Amino acid sequence: MAKLVFIRHGQSEWNLSNQFTGWVDVDLSEEGVRQAQNAGALLKKEGIEFDQAYTSVLTRAIKTLHYALEGSDQLWIPETKTWRLNERHYGALQGQNKAEAAEKWGDEQVHIWRRSYDTLPPLLDANDEGSAAQDRRYADLDPRAIPGGENLKVTLERVIPFWEDEIAPKLLDGKNVIIAAHGNSLRALTKYIENISDEDIMGVEMATGEPVVYDLDDKLNVVSKKKLG
Repeated sequence: MAKLVFIRHGQSEWNLSNQFTGWVDVDLSEEGVRQAQNAGALLKKEGIEFDQAYTSVLTRAIKTLHYALEGSDQLWIPETKTWRLNERHYGALQGQNKAEAAEKWGDEQVHIWRRSYDTLPPLLDANDEGSAAQDRRYADLDPRAIPGGENLKVTLERVIPFWEDEIAPKLLDGKNVIIAAHGNSLRALTKYIENISDEDIMGVEMATGEPVVYDLDDKLNVVSKKKLG
């Protein structure tokens, strides 16, 4: 039986300032560092030994993974970074204060953009200076694959190919896997492996820095689920 652990990155600087972050690369706050370190202590206490780690290409998730692995004495394990585990892209909302956005467009509209499964936010033009198309870490991607904005449905569609090609084979081989990523990329994976409906997934939250541990059978069905912390 393989173990799969999800950790949403610790609090980021823009979580603290209440800004839409998405694909913008911001660091962990001091509290976020503490949360990530605590996640490592919890994993060490749980005694889980990992074979493979995955994370996004964004600093807040990478550092969370490293703090958690260091705290559980497993910083040496193989690690793969991929854009497919990035946070949902919030389009033209990225960088905006959430309260100010609600004042500009209305609470209801902003709530729909944030929580709807298949409603896209206002899109960011590829020529905008804040577009990921201008970021060197995505230089090898087909420009058509770089989003101008995403909802959870689109996030799921880009995450699942990586799950099927890279993560699932490791789990099927009995390997224990840790994934440090983001609220929405982890919600997408949660929806997939737990077979959660489009409606119900909108009520699922991922707490920052708190490991979620799955035991999976040989067909990757969830046998048990436990939150640490």
